[in-house]
Amino acid sequence: MDSNKLIELKNFSIGLPKTMKYGNDQEMETGICKQAIEEAFLTKEGFRGDGVADLRYHGGTDRAVCVYPYEHYLLWEKEFARPLSPSTFGENITVTNMLEKDVCIGDTFRLGEAVIQVTQGRIPCSTITKRTNNPALLKRIVQTGFTGYLCRVLEEGIVRKDSNVTLLESHSKQVSILEANEIYFRNPKDSEGMKRILAVEELADEWKEMLTERLSKLAPLL
Repeated sequence: MDSNKLIELKNFSIGLPKTMKYGNDQEMETGICKQAIEEAFLTKEGFRGDGVADLRYHGGTDRAVCVYPYEHYLLWEKEFARPLSPSTFGENITVTNMLEKDVCIGDTFRLGEAVIQVTQGRIPCSTITKRTNNPALLKRIVQTGFTGYLCRVLEEGIVRKDSNVTLLESHSKQVSILEANEIYFRNPKDSEGMKRILAVEELADEWKEMLTERLSKLAPLL
């Protein structure tokens, strides 16, 4: 990650789970429909006033903040010729110059008064399809690895919609979110790649368990 690149916070959103209608008058409880906000306090568990519906796959200290690169909005809008509303993917912060290929697991950033650390790529789910009514978009997110990513909070503090986002430290192992996504989604038998990801101590616990399990299943084959 290049510390000279100016990061711009394009959108800052939070929201508690609520009922979302989709398809033919179907409903589900989800935290994906977040609203733009002026400021919020970021705790180790996430932003006050923010929440998730399914605690199995969302939330927790390793997934306290969800980030999505702003550049992908322009890409998806052009590809599918449909406008996307702010925070379409349920992210808390939408930012420029923080692409998956440039951001590494373990990188730390100052976000307003808080400090966050990248822990894992986001594993996108069918809620994105239900919200956008576009199944092809979810497939493309997985194909490209443009998933966004999740962070833990190292220092709590207030975040505002005009807060600065700055890189504090690039992780020495240099395992990018895009590389990790590539291995997770497309090369599930890449044992060396999985070992490279696992060598990053700051990796989210859930990914550690999942990759360790994958490796153990591959072991008899290696």
